[in-house]
Amino acid sequence: MHGRVKVKSTAQQEEEKRKDREKKLKIYVAARDACFTKRKEGIFDDEALQISQQLLSSNPDFATLWNYRREILMYLETVKEEDEVQKIYVAELSFLESCLKVNPKSYGSWHHRWWVSTRLPKPDWARELNLCDRCLSLDDRNFHCWDYRRMVVKMSCVPVDQELAFTDRLIGSNFSNYSSWHYRSTLLPLLHPESPEPTSPCHKPPQSSTPPSPQILSHRVCEEQLLKEYELVQNAFFTDPNDQSAWFYYRWLLGRAEREEMISCVYVCRDEERVAVAFSGPVNAQACGLLLVLDGLPQRVEWRSVHPRFKHSPVWICDFPPGTISDIPNEHNLTVHWTEKPTHRDCALYTGRSESWCRDSATDQELFRSELSVEKTSVLQSELQSCNQLQELEPLNKWCLLTIILLMRALDPLGYEKETLAHFQTLKEVDSMRSAYYSDLCSKFMIENTILKMEYAEVRVFSISDKNLTTLCHLDQLLLVTHINLSSNQLQRLPPQFAMLQCLEVLEADDNSIENLEGVYHLPKLEEVILKNNKISSLSDLQPLASCPKLKRLDLRGNPVTQTADVESKLAELLPSVTDLLL
Repeated sequence: MHGRVKVKSTAQQEEEKRKDREKKLKIYVAARDACFTKRKEGIFDDEALQISQQLLSSNPDFATLWNYRREILMYLETVKEEDEVQKIYVAELSFLESCLKVNPKSYGSWHHRWWVSTRLPKPDWARELNLCDRCLSLDDRNFHCWDYRRMVVKMSCVPVDQELAFTDRLIGSNFSNYSSWHYRSTLLPLLHPESPEPTSPCHKPPQSSTPPSPQILSHRVCEEQLLKEYELVQNAFFTDPNDQSAWFYYRWLLGRAEREEMISCVYVCRDEERVAVAFSGPVNAQACGLLLVLDGLPQRVEWRSVHPRFKHSPVWICDFPPGTISDIPNEHNLTVHWTEKPTHRDCALYTGRSESWCRDSATDQELFRSELSVEKTSVLQSELQSCNQLQELEPLNKWCLLTIILLMRALDPLGYEKETLAHFQTLKEVDSMRSAYYSDLCSKFMIENTILKMEYAEVRVFSISDKNLTTLCHLDQLLLVTHINLSSNQLQRLPPQFAMLQCLEVLEADDNSIENLEGVYHLPKLEEVILKNNKISSLSDLQPLASCPKLKRLDLRGNPVTQTADVESKLAELLPSVTDLLL
Protein backbone atom coordinates (compact mmCIF):
# COMPACT_ATOMS: atom_id res chain seq x y z
CA MET A 1 0.00 0.00 0.00
CA HIS A 2 3.03 2.30 0.33
CA GLY A 3 3.55 4.99 -2.34
CA ARG A 4 -0.11 5.36 -3.20
CA VAL A 5 -1.80 8.77 -2.97
CA LYS A 6 -4.45 8.81 -0.33
CA VAL A 7 -7.76 9.75 -1.99
CA LYS A 8 -10.04 11.88 0.13
CA SER A 9 -13.60 10.78 0.53
CA THR A 10 -16.40 12.66 -1.15
CA ALA A 11 -17.56 13.97 2.21
CA GLN A 12 -14.11 15.37 2.97
CA GLN A 13 -13.91 17.09 -0.44
CA GLU A 14 -17.32 18.68 -0.03
CA GLU A 15 -16.43 19.92 3.46
CA GLU A 16 -13.21 21.55 2.22
CA LYS A 17 -15.12 23.21 -0.66
CA ARG A 18 -17.71 24.49 1.80
CA LYS A 19 -15.03 26.00 4.06
CA ASP A 20 -13.31 27.57 1.04
CA ARG A 21 -16.59 29.12 -0.13
CA GLU A 22 -17.32 30.45 3.35
CA LYS A 23 -13.87 32.03 3.53
CA LYS A 24 -14.28 33.73 0.13
CA LEU A 25 -17.80 34.84 1.05
CA LYS A 26 -16.59 36.48 4.28
CA ILE A 27 -13.92 38.39 2.36
CA TYR A 28 -16.48 39.42 -0.30
CA VAL A 29 -19.09 40.56 2.25
CA ALA A 30 -16.48 42.49 4.24
CA ALA A 31 -15.32 44.31 1.09
CA ARG A 32 -18.92 44.99 0.04
CA ASP A 33 -19.81 46.42 3.46
CA ALA A 34 -16.68 48.56 3.40
CA CYS A 35 -17.78 50.01 0.04
CA PHE A 36 -21.29 50.67 1.28
CA THR A 37 -19.96 52.38 4.40
CA LYS A 38 -17.64 54.61 2.41
CA ARG A 39 -20.43 55.56 0.02
CA LYS A 40 -22.78 56.35 2.91
CA GLU A 41 -20.12 58.57 4.48
CA GLY A 42 -19.43 60.30 1.15
CA ILE A 43 -15.85 59.06 0.85
CA PHE A 44 -14.57 59.07 -2.75
CA ASP A 45 -10.95 57.99 -2.48
CA ASP A 46 -8.52 55.63 -4.22
CA GLU A 47 -9.12 52.94 -1.62
CA ALA A 48 -12.81 52.86 -2.54
CA LEU A 49 -11.81 52.46 -6.19
CA GLN A 50 -9.52 49.55 -5.30
CA ILE A 51 -12.12 47.75 -3.16
CA SER A 52 -14.88 48.13 -5.74
CA GLN A 53 -12.46 46.94 -8.44
CA GLN A 54 -11.75 43.75 -6.50
CA LEU A 55 -15.47 43.07 -6.08
CA LEU A 56 -16.40 43.84 -9.70
CA SER A 57 -13.54 41.71 -11.02
CA SER A 58 -15.29 38.64 -9.63
CA ASN A 59 -18.87 39.89 -10.08
CA PRO A 60 -19.16 42.48 -12.89
CA ASP A 61 -22.98 42.60 -12.63
CA PHE A 62 -23.10 44.47 -9.30
CA ALA A 63 -24.96 47.61 -10.47
CA THR A 64 -24.69 49.49 -7.15
CA LEU A 65 -20.90 49.25 -7.22
CA TRP A 66 -20.76 50.59 -10.78
CA ASN A 67 -22.88 53.54 -9.63
CA TYR A 68 -20.53 54.18 -6.68
CA ARG A 69 -17.56 53.90 -9.01
CA ARG A 70 -19.04 56.56 -11.30
CA GLU A 71 -19.58 58.85 -8.32
CA ILE A 72 -15.90 58.45 -7.38
CA LEU A 73 -14.73 59.15 -10.92
CA MET A 74 -16.91 62.24 -11.22
CA TYR A 75 -15.45 63.50 -7.93
CA LEU A 76 -11.92 62.89 -9.18
CA GLU A 77 -12.71 64.95 -12.27
CA THR A 78 -13.16 67.98 -10.00
CA VAL A 79 -9.86 67.60 -8.13
CA LYS A 80 -7.51 66.29 -10.84
CA GLU A 81 -5.89 67.88 -13.86
CA GLU A 82 -7.13 66.85 -17.32
CA ASP A 83 -4.04 64.70 -18.04
CA GLU A 84 -4.52 62.82 -14.77
CA VAL A 85 -8.22 62.33 -15.50
CA GLN A 86 -7.29 60.96 -18.92
CA LYS A 87 -4.95 58.40 -17.31
CA ILE A 88 -7.59 57.40 -14.74
CA TYR A 89 -10.19 56.78 -17.43
CA VAL A 90 -7.77 54.88 -19.68
CA ALA A 91 -6.97 52.64 -16.70
CA GLU A 92 -10.71 52.22 -16.15
CA LEU A 93 -11.12 51.03 -19.73
CA SER A 94 -8.37 48.46 -19.20
CA PHE A 95 -10.10 47.27 -16.03
CA LEU A 96 -13.37 46.96 -17.93
CA GLU A 97 -11.74 44.72 -20.51
CA SER A 98 -10.86 42.28 -17.72
CA CYS A 99 -14.51 42.41 -16.53
CA LEU A 100 -15.74 41.63 -20.04
CA LYS A 101 -13.47 38.60 -20.10
CA VAL A 102 -15.28 37.35 -16.99
CA ASN A 103 -18.70 38.00 -18.55
CA PRO A 104 -18.75 39.24 -22.19
CA LYS A 105 -22.51 39.94 -21.89
CA SER A 106 -22.45 41.95 -18.67
CA TYR A 107 -24.98 44.76 -18.83
CA GLY A 108 -23.13 46.73 -16.15
CA SER A 109 -19.71 46.46 -17.80
CA TRP A 110 -20.90 47.59 -21.25
CA HIS A 111 -22.95 50.44 -19.81
CA HIS A 112 -20.06 51.63 -17.67
CA ARG A 113 -17.70 51.44 -20.65
CA TRP A 114 -19.98 53.67 -22.67
CA TRP A 115 -20.21 56.12 -19.77
CA VAL A 116 -16.40 56.21 -19.43
CA SER A 117 -15.89 56.62 -23.19
CA THR A 118 -18.18 59.64 -23.32
CA ARG A 119 -16.32 61.34 -20.43
CA LEU A 120 -12.80 60.73 -21.69
CA PRO A 121 -11.11 64.08 -22.45
CA LYS A 122 -9.45 62.44 -25.47
CA PRO A 123 -11.46 59.36 -26.49
CA ASP A 124 -9.82 56.76 -28.70
CA TRP A 125 -12.72 55.53 -30.81
CA ALA A 126 -10.44 53.42 -33.00
CA ARG A 127 -9.49 51.41 -29.92
CA GLU A 128 -13.14 50.93 -29.06
CA LEU A 129 -13.97 49.73 -32.57
CA ASN A 130 -11.05 47.31 -32.37
CA LEU A 131 -12.35 45.98 -29.04
CA CYS A 132 -15.79 45.43 -30.58
CA ASP A 133 -14.27 43.58 -33.52
CA ARG A 134 -12.38 41.30 -31.13
CA CYS A 135 -15.52 40.62 -29.07
CA LEU A 136 -17.62 39.91 -32.14
CA SER A 137 -14.97 37.57 -33.50
CA LEU A 138 -15.52 35.47 -30.34
CA ASP A 139 -19.33 35.77 -30.37
CA ASP A 140 -20.88 37.40 -33.43
CA ARG A 141 -24.32 37.52 -31.74
CA ASN A 142 -23.28 39.46 -28.62
CA PHE A 143 -26.04 42.07 -28.76
CA HIS A 144 -24.44 44.12 -25.96
CA CYS A 145 -21.37 44.54 -28.14
CA TRP A 146 -23.48 45.34 -31.21
CA ASP A 147 -25.32 48.07 -29.31
CA TYR A 148 -22.07 49.51 -28.01
CA ARG A 149 -20.53 49.38 -31.47
CA ARG A 150 -23.42 51.33 -33.00
CA MET A 151 -22.90 54.09 -30.43
CA VAL A 152 -19.15 54.15 -31.09
CA VAL A 153 -19.78 54.35 -34.84
CA LYS A 154 -22.13 57.28 -34.31
CA MET A 155 -19.70 59.15 -32.06
CA SER A 156 -16.72 58.56 -34.35
CA CYS A 157 -18.66 59.34 -37.55
CA VAL A 158 -17.68 56.15 -39.35
CA PRO A 159 -18.90 56.38 -42.98
CA VAL A 160 -21.96 54.27 -43.79
CA ASP A 161 -20.24 52.59 -46.72
CA GLN A 162 -17.43 51.51 -44.40
CA GLU A 163 -19.96 49.94 -42.03
CA LEU A 164 -21.68 48.19 -44.93
CA ALA A 165 -18.31 46.72 -45.92
CA PHE A 166 -17.98 45.56 -42.29
CA THR A 167 -21.23 43.60 -42.61
CA ASP A 168 -19.97 42.16 -45.90
CA ARG A 169 -16.94 40.74 -44.09
CA LEU A 170 -18.97 39.24 -41.24
CA ILE A 171 -21.62 37.75 -43.51
CA GLY A 172 -18.92 36.42 -45.84
CA SER A 173 -17.31 34.57 -42.97
CA ASN A 174 -20.59 33.34 -41.47
CA PHE A 175 -23.91 33.36 -43.36
CA SER A 176 -25.65 32.57 -40.08
CA ASN A 177 -24.74 35.94 -38.54
CA TYR A 178 -28.26 37.26 -37.93
CA SER A 179 -27.00 40.44 -36.26
CA SER A 180 -24.99 41.36 -39.36
CA TRP A 181 -27.99 40.85 -41.65
CA HIS A 182 -30.10 43.01 -39.37
CA TYR A 183 -27.43 45.73 -39.17
CA ARG A 184 -27.21 45.66 -42.95
CA SER A 185 -30.95 46.31 -43.19
CA THR A 186 -30.48 49.56 -41.21
CA LEU A 187 -27.56 50.74 -43.35
CA LEU A 188 -28.87 50.13 -46.87
CA PRO A 189 -31.74 52.67 -46.71
CA LEU A 190 -29.18 55.30 -45.63
CA LEU A 191 -26.68 54.51 -48.37
CA HIS A 192 -29.06 53.52 -51.17
CA PRO A 193 -32.44 55.10 -50.37
CA GLU A 194 -35.46 54.64 -52.57
CA SER A 195 -36.61 57.94 -54.08
CA PRO A 196 -40.34 58.41 -53.44
CA GLU A 197 -42.49 59.78 -56.19
CA PRO A 198 -43.20 63.52 -55.78
CA THR A 199 -46.47 64.29 -54.09
CA SER A 200 -48.46 67.42 -53.40
CA PRO A 201 -49.68 67.42 -49.81
CA CYS A 202 -52.20 70.09 -48.91
CA HIS A 203 -51.24 72.53 -46.18
CA LYS A 204 -54.36 74.66 -46.72
CA PRO A 205 -57.81 73.85 -48.10
CA PRO A 206 -57.18 73.78 -51.89
CA GLN A 207 -59.51 74.90 -54.63
CA SER A 208 -59.45 71.44 -56.23
CA SER A 209 -61.29 68.51 -54.64
CA THR A 210 -58.60 66.06 -55.77
CA PRO A 211 -57.11 64.35 -52.72
CA PRO A 212 -53.36 64.05 -52.28
CA SER A 213 -51.95 60.76 -53.55
CA PRO A 214 -50.69 58.22 -51.00
CA GLN A 215 -47.13 58.83 -49.91
CA ILE A 216 -44.62 56.13 -49.13
CA LEU A 217 -42.01 56.79 -46.47
CA SER A 218 -38.52 56.29 -47.88
CA HIS A 219 -37.36 53.52 -45.57
CA ARG A 220 -36.64 51.21 -48.49
CA VAL A 221 -33.73 50.53 -50.81
CA CYS A 222 -33.34 51.66 -54.41
CA GLU A 223 -34.12 49.01 -56.98
CA GLU A 224 -30.58 48.70 -58.36
CA GLN A 225 -29.15 47.82 -54.94
CA LEU A 226 -32.15 45.68 -54.08
CA LEU A 227 -31.47 43.42 -57.04
CA LYS A 228 -27.86 42.97 -55.86
CA GLU A 229 -29.09 42.05 -52.39
CA TYR A 230 -31.31 39.32 -53.83
CA GLU A 231 -28.23 37.70 -55.33
CA LEU A 232 -26.25 37.96 -52.08
CA VAL A 233 -28.96 36.46 -49.91
CA GLN A 234 -29.70 33.71 -52.43
CA ASN A 235 -26.09 32.55 -52.14
CA ALA A 236 -26.59 32.40 -48.37
CA PHE A 237 -29.72 30.29 -48.25
CA PHE A 238 -28.52 27.96 -50.99
CA THR A 239 -25.38 27.39 -48.91
CA ASP A 240 -27.38 26.47 -45.80
CA PRO A 241 -31.12 26.18 -46.54
CA ASN A 242 -31.98 25.42 -42.91
CA ASP A 243 -30.39 28.54 -41.44
CA GLN A 244 -33.07 31.13 -40.75
CA SER A 245 -30.89 34.30 -40.75
CA ALA A 246 -30.76 34.78 -44.51
CA TRP A 247 -34.43 33.84 -44.93
CA PHE A 248 -35.48 36.58 -42.49
CA TYR A 249 -33.36 39.11 -44.36
CA TYR A 250 -34.94 37.97 -47.61
CA ARG A 251 -38.39 38.64 -46.13
CA TRP A 252 -37.24 42.14 -45.26
CA LEU A 253 -36.12 42.69 -48.87
CA LEU A 254 -39.54 41.60 -50.11
CA GLY A 255 -41.32 43.90 -47.68
CA ARG A 256 -42.73 47.32 -48.44
CA ALA A 257 -42.15 50.69 -46.83
CA GLU A 258 -44.64 52.00 -44.30
CA ARG A 259 -47.13 54.40 -45.81
CA GLU A 260 -47.38 57.93 -44.56
CA GLU A 261 -50.32 58.61 -42.26
CA MET A 262 -53.21 60.00 -44.29
CA ILE A 263 -57.00 60.07 -44.62
CA SER A 264 -57.88 57.18 -46.92
CA CYS A 265 -61.68 57.48 -46.95
CA VAL A 266 -64.52 59.83 -45.98
CA TYR A 267 -68.07 58.46 -45.91
CA VAL A 268 -71.19 60.56 -45.26
CA CYS A 269 -74.74 59.24 -44.70
CA ARG A 270 -77.72 61.56 -45.01
CA ASP A 271 -80.17 59.27 -43.13
CA GLU A 272 -78.03 58.85 -40.01
CA GLU A 273 -76.46 62.30 -40.48
CA ARG A 274 -73.15 60.64 -39.76
CA VAL A 275 -69.60 60.95 -41.08
CA ALA A 276 -67.06 58.13 -40.95
CA VAL A 277 -63.39 58.80 -41.60
CA ALA A 278 -60.84 56.04 -42.29
CA PHE A 279 -57.10 56.57 -41.88
CA SER A 280 -54.13 54.63 -43.23
CA GLY A 281 -53.42 53.39 -39.70
CA PRO A 282 -54.71 53.63 -36.12
CA VAL A 283 -54.87 57.20 -34.78
CA ASN A 284 -56.41 59.04 -31.85
CA ALA A 285 -58.76 61.44 -33.61
CA GLN A 286 -59.64 63.15 -30.33
CA ALA A 287 -56.03 64.22 -29.93
CA CYS A 288 -54.76 64.61 -33.50
CA GLY A 289 -56.85 67.62 -34.52
CA LEU A 290 -59.63 66.66 -36.97
CA LEU A 291 -61.61 69.58 -38.40
CA LEU A 292 -64.89 68.95 -40.23
CA VAL A 293 -66.00 71.69 -42.63
CA LEU A 294 -69.53 71.59 -44.10
CA ASP A 295 -70.38 73.95 -46.96
CA GLY A 296 -67.46 76.16 -45.99
CA LEU A 297 -68.35 76.36 -42.29
CA PRO A 298 -66.38 74.57 -39.53
CA GLN A 299 -68.56 72.20 -37.51
CA ARG A 300 -68.45 71.47 -33.79
CA VAL A 301 -68.71 67.69 -33.64
CA GLU A 302 -67.56 65.00 -31.25
CA TRP A 303 -65.37 62.32 -32.79
CA ARG A 304 -65.56 58.81 -31.35
CA SER A 305 -64.02 55.47 -32.23
CA VAL A 306 -66.27 52.71 -33.57
CA HIS A 307 -65.84 50.65 -30.40
CA PRO A 308 -65.35 51.78 -26.78
CA ARG A 309 -62.29 49.53 -26.46
CA PHE A 310 -60.32 51.63 -28.93
CA LYS A 311 -58.44 54.81 -28.08
CA HIS A 312 -56.55 54.42 -31.34
CA SER A 313 -58.49 53.23 -34.36
CA PRO A 314 -58.27 53.45 -38.17
CA VAL A 315 -61.95 54.47 -38.33
CA TRP A 316 -63.64 57.37 -36.47
CA ILE A 317 -67.21 58.61 -36.65
CA CYS A 318 -69.18 61.71 -35.70
CA ASP A 319 -72.82 62.82 -35.89
CA PHE A 320 -74.19 66.11 -37.16
CA PRO A 321 -76.91 67.88 -35.18
CA PRO A 322 -80.36 66.70 -36.35
CA GLY A 323 -81.50 68.36 -39.58
CA THR A 324 -78.04 69.45 -40.71
CA ILE A 325 -77.79 67.32 -43.88
CA SER A 326 -81.10 65.40 -43.93
CA ASP A 327 -82.62 67.69 -46.60
CA ILE A 328 -82.71 65.51 -49.75
CA PRO A 329 -83.09 68.37 -52.28
CA ASN A 330 -79.86 70.09 -51.20
CA GLU A 331 -76.24 69.32 -52.05
CA HIS A 332 -73.57 69.47 -49.35
CA ASN A 333 -69.78 69.64 -49.58
CA LEU A 334 -67.66 68.27 -46.77
CA THR A 335 -63.96 68.54 -46.09
CA VAL A 336 -62.13 66.72 -43.32
CA HIS A 337 -58.86 68.41 -42.38
CA TRP A 338 -56.21 66.58 -40.40
CA THR A 339 -54.58 69.61 -38.84
CA GLU A 340 -51.76 67.59 -37.30
CA LYS A 341 -50.75 66.42 -40.79
CA PRO A 342 -50.65 68.39 -44.06
CA THR A 343 -53.58 66.50 -45.56
CA HIS A 344 -57.33 66.71 -46.09
CA ARG A 345 -60.13 64.84 -47.87
CA ASP A 346 -63.17 66.25 -49.69
CA CYS A 347 -66.54 64.57 -50.18
CA ALA A 348 -69.68 65.84 -51.95
CA LEU A 349 -73.19 64.68 -50.97
CA TYR A 350 -75.20 65.31 -54.12
CA THR A 351 -78.89 66.18 -54.43
CA GLY A 352 -81.12 63.11 -54.08
CA ARG A 353 -78.26 60.92 -52.80
CA SER A 354 -78.61 59.29 -49.38
CA GLU A 355 -74.87 58.61 -49.04
CA SER A 356 -71.55 59.44 -50.61
CA TRP A 357 -67.87 58.68 -50.15
CA CYS A 358 -64.41 59.53 -51.38
CA ARG A 359 -61.68 56.92 -50.93
CA ASP A 360 -58.45 55.37 -52.13
CA SER A 361 -58.77 51.71 -53.00
CA ALA A 362 -56.37 49.10 -51.65
CA THR A 363 -54.83 49.02 -55.13
CA ASP A 364 -54.38 52.81 -55.15
CA GLN A 365 -52.72 52.66 -51.75
CA GLU A 366 -50.50 49.70 -52.80
CA LEU A 367 -51.76 48.21 -49.56
CA PHE A 368 -51.11 44.55 -50.31
CA ARG A 369 -48.42 44.71 -52.99
CA SER A 370 -46.29 47.31 -54.76
CA GLU A 371 -46.20 47.97 -58.47
CA LEU A 372 -43.14 46.26 -59.94
CA SER A 373 -40.90 47.44 -62.74
CA VAL A 374 -40.21 45.12 -65.66
CA GLU A 375 -36.68 44.48 -64.38
CA LYS A 376 -37.77 43.74 -60.81
CA THR A 377 -40.56 41.47 -62.05
CA SER A 378 -38.03 39.54 -64.10
CA VAL A 379 -35.66 39.21 -61.12
CA LEU A 380 -38.43 38.07 -58.77
CA GLN A 381 -39.60 35.50 -61.32
CA SER A 382 -36.04 34.21 -61.45
CA GLU A 383 -35.91 34.16 -57.63
CA LEU A 384 -39.17 32.20 -57.54
CA GLN A 385 -37.78 29.68 -60.01
CA SER A 386 -34.62 29.28 -57.91
CA CYS A 387 -36.64 28.78 -54.71
CA ASN A 388 -38.81 26.20 -56.46
CA GLN A 389 -35.66 24.33 -57.47
CA LEU A 390 -34.39 24.48 -53.90
CA GLN A 391 -37.74 23.26 -52.64
CA GLU A 392 -37.48 20.22 -54.88
CA LEU A 393 -34.13 19.45 -53.23
CA GLU A 394 -35.38 20.38 -49.73
CA PRO A 395 -39.12 19.53 -49.78
CA LEU A 396 -39.46 19.84 -45.99
CA ASN A 397 -37.74 23.23 -45.67
CA LYS A 398 -40.31 25.57 -44.13
CA TRP A 399 -38.27 28.73 -44.83
CA CYS A 400 -38.16 27.94 -48.53
CA LEU A 401 -41.91 27.23 -48.66
CA LEU A 402 -42.77 30.45 -46.85
CA THR A 403 -40.47 32.48 -49.12
CA ILE A 404 -42.09 30.96 -52.21
CA ILE A 405 -45.46 32.13 -50.87
CA LEU A 406 -44.14 35.67 -50.29
CA LEU A 407 -42.62 35.80 -53.79
CA MET A 408 -45.95 34.72 -55.25
CA ARG A 409 -47.67 37.45 -53.23
CA ALA A 410 -45.24 40.06 -54.54
CA LEU A 411 -45.64 38.95 -58.16
CA ASP A 412 -49.33 38.10 -58.58
CA PRO A 413 -51.39 37.34 -55.46
CA LEU A 414 -54.54 36.42 -57.39
CA GLY A 415 -52.81 34.43 -60.11
CA TYR A 416 -50.93 32.30 -57.58
CA GLU A 417 -53.83 31.86 -55.12
CA LYS A 418 -54.27 28.12 -55.74
CA GLU A 419 -50.52 27.41 -55.38
CA THR A 420 -50.38 29.56 -52.26
CA LEU A 421 -53.11 27.54 -50.56
CA ALA A 422 -51.34 24.29 -51.43
CA HIS A 423 -48.04 25.54 -49.99
CA PHE A 424 -49.74 26.64 -46.77
CA GLN A 425 -51.18 23.15 -46.38
CA THR A 426 -47.68 21.69 -46.80
CA LEU A 427 -46.29 24.18 -44.27
CA LYS A 428 -48.81 23.08 -41.65
CA GLU A 429 -47.73 19.49 -42.16
CA VAL A 430 -43.99 20.24 -42.18
CA ASP A 431 -44.09 22.63 -39.21
CA SER A 432 -47.12 21.45 -37.24
CA MET A 433 -46.13 23.35 -34.08
CA ARG A 434 -46.84 26.61 -35.94
CA SER A 435 -49.89 25.48 -37.86
CA ALA A 436 -52.07 28.09 -36.12
CA TYR A 437 -49.69 30.85 -37.26
CA TYR A 438 -49.80 29.58 -40.85
CA SER A 439 -53.61 29.37 -40.70
CA ASP A 440 -53.82 33.00 -39.57
CA LEU A 441 -51.33 34.13 -42.22
CA CYS A 442 -53.21 32.23 -44.91
CA SER A 443 -56.47 33.85 -43.70
CA LYS A 444 -54.84 37.27 -43.99
CA PHE A 445 -53.75 36.61 -47.58
CA MET A 446 -57.16 35.23 -48.58
CA ILE A 447 -58.87 38.32 -47.16
CA GLU A 448 -56.48 40.54 -49.10
CA ASN A 449 -57.28 38.65 -52.31
CA THR A 450 -61.01 38.94 -51.70
CA ILE A 451 -60.72 42.70 -51.13
CA LEU A 452 -58.88 43.04 -54.45
CA LYS A 453 -61.54 40.95 -56.25
CA MET A 454 -64.31 43.06 -54.68
CA GLU A 455 -62.67 46.28 -55.80
CA TYR A 456 -62.05 45.02 -59.33
CA ALA A 457 -65.75 44.05 -59.55
CA GLU A 458 -66.73 47.46 -58.07
CA VAL A 459 -69.26 45.93 -55.68
CA ARG A 460 -69.93 46.35 -51.94
CA VAL A 461 -70.43 42.64 -51.23
CA PHE A 462 -67.60 40.81 -49.46
CA SER A 463 -67.95 37.03 -49.79
CA ILE A 464 -65.25 34.73 -48.41
CA SER A 465 -67.06 31.55 -47.42
CA ASP A 466 -65.48 28.11 -47.13
CA LYS A 467 -61.85 29.33 -46.99
CA ASN A 468 -60.91 27.94 -43.56
CA LEU A 469 -60.52 31.44 -42.13
CA THR A 470 -59.27 31.48 -38.55
CA THR A 471 -59.00 35.26 -38.12
CA LEU A 472 -60.31 38.52 -39.57
CA CYS A 473 -58.07 41.42 -40.59
CA HIS A 474 -58.04 44.55 -42.80
CA LEU A 475 -61.57 45.30 -41.56
CA ASP A 476 -60.94 49.04 -41.98
CA GLN A 477 -60.91 48.35 -45.74
CA LEU A 478 -64.50 47.09 -45.47
CA LEU A 479 -66.01 50.37 -44.24
CA LEU A 480 -68.31 50.60 -47.29
CA VAL A 481 -69.34 46.92 -47.45
CA THR A 482 -73.11 46.35 -47.20
CA HIS A 483 -73.20 42.52 -47.27
CA ILE A 484 -70.59 40.15 -45.84
CA ASN A 485 -70.58 36.35 -46.09
CA LEU A 486 -68.19 34.55 -43.72
CA SER A 487 -69.96 31.19 -43.74
CA SER A 488 -68.26 27.78 -43.43
CA ASN A 489 -64.99 28.94 -41.91
CA GLN A 490 -63.26 28.36 -38.56
CA LEU A 491 -63.92 31.73 -36.91
CA GLN A 492 -64.37 31.78 -33.14
CA ARG A 493 -65.24 35.45 -32.69
CA LEU A 494 -66.17 38.67 -34.42
CA PRO A 495 -63.55 40.98 -32.90
CA PRO A 496 -64.08 44.63 -31.86
CA GLN A 497 -62.57 45.75 -35.19
CA PHE A 498 -65.69 44.35 -36.89
CA ALA A 499 -67.47 47.52 -35.75
CA MET A 500 -65.62 49.36 -38.55
CA LEU A 501 -68.19 47.97 -41.01
CA GLN A 502 -70.41 51.02 -40.59
CA CYS A 503 -72.40 50.39 -43.80
CA LEU A 504 -73.12 46.71 -43.14
CA GLU A 505 -76.72 45.61 -43.71
CA VAL A 506 -76.47 41.80 -43.91
CA LEU A 507 -74.12 39.54 -41.93
CA GLU A 508 -73.87 35.84 -42.84
CA ALA A 509 -71.62 33.71 -40.66
CA ASP A 510 -73.17 30.23 -40.69
CA ASP A 511 -71.17 27.11 -39.82
CA ASN A 512 -68.30 28.59 -37.85
CA SER A 513 -67.37 28.23 -34.18
CA ILE A 514 -68.34 31.75 -33.16
CA GLU A 515 -68.78 32.27 -29.43
CA ASN A 516 -68.28 36.04 -29.21
CA LEU A 517 -70.07 38.87 -31.06
CA GLU A 518 -68.21 41.75 -29.43
CA GLY A 519 -67.56 43.46 -32.79
CA VAL A 520 -71.24 43.63 -33.81
CA TYR A 521 -71.51 46.94 -31.99
CA HIS A 522 -73.50 50.04 -33.00
CA LEU A 523 -73.73 49.07 -36.65
CA PRO A 524 -76.36 51.62 -37.67
CA LYS A 525 -77.55 49.91 -40.88
CA LEU A 526 -77.44 46.23 -39.83
CA GLU A 527 -80.81 44.56 -40.56
CA GLU A 528 -80.09 40.83 -40.90
CA VAL A 529 -77.79 38.50 -38.96
CA ILE A 530 -77.51 34.82 -39.88
CA LEU A 531 -75.54 32.75 -37.36
CA LYS A 532 -76.70 29.16 -37.86
CA ASN A 533 -74.56 26.35 -36.41
CA ASN A 534 -72.17 28.29 -34.23
CA LYS A 535 -71.32 28.07 -30.50
CA ILE A 536 -73.26 30.96 -29.00
CA SER A 537 -74.24 29.58 -25.62
CA SER A 538 -75.73 32.42 -23.57
CA LEU A 539 -77.95 35.45 -23.99
CA SER A 540 -75.12 37.68 -22.79
CA ASP A 541 -73.16 36.68 -25.93
CA LEU A 542 -75.93 38.36 -27.95
CA GLN A 543 -75.89 41.59 -25.95
CA PRO A 544 -73.89 43.56 -28.62
CA LEU A 545 -76.77 43.06 -31.07
CA ALA A 546 -78.95 45.24 -28.85
CA SER A 547 -76.88 48.26 -29.96
CA CYS A 548 -77.93 47.79 -33.63
CA PRO A 549 -81.16 49.84 -33.97
CA LYS A 550 -82.34 48.47 -37.37
CA LEU A 551 -81.86 44.74 -36.71
CA LYS A 552 -84.99 42.90 -37.96
CA ARG A 553 -83.96 39.31 -38.75
CA LEU A 554 -81.88 36.97 -36.58
CA ASP A 555 -81.18 33.30 -37.30
CA LEU A 556 -79.70 31.34 -34.37
CA ARG A 557 -80.61 27.81 -35.36
CA GLY A 558 -78.06 25.21 -34.27
CA ASN A 559 -76.60 27.29 -31.41
CA PRO A 560 -76.57 26.10 -27.76
CA VAL A 561 -78.33 29.31 -26.68
CA THR A 562 -81.55 28.06 -28.29
CA GLN A 563 -81.81 25.48 -25.50
CA THR A 564 -82.11 28.21 -22.84
CA ALA A 565 -85.41 28.29 -20.97
CA ASP A 566 -87.88 30.90 -22.27
CA VAL A 567 -85.26 31.93 -24.86
CA GLU A 568 -87.81 33.42 -27.26
CA SER A 569 -89.36 35.78 -24.73
CA LYS A 570 -85.95 36.77 -23.36
CA LEU A 571 -84.67 37.54 -26.84
CA ALA A 572 -87.79 39.57 -27.56
CA GLU A 573 -86.99 41.63 -24.48
CA LEU A 574 -83.31 41.95 -25.35
CA LEU A 575 -83.84 42.69 -29.07
CA PRO A 576 -87.21 44.42 -29.45
CA SER A 577 -86.50 45.52 -33.04
CA VAL A 578 -86.22 41.90 -34.29
CA THR A 579 -89.43 40.77 -36.01
CA ASP A 580 -88.12 37.60 -37.67
CA LEU A 581 -86.44 35.32 -35.12
CA LEU A 582 -85.38 31.81 -36.15
CA LEU A 583 -84.49 29.37 -33.36
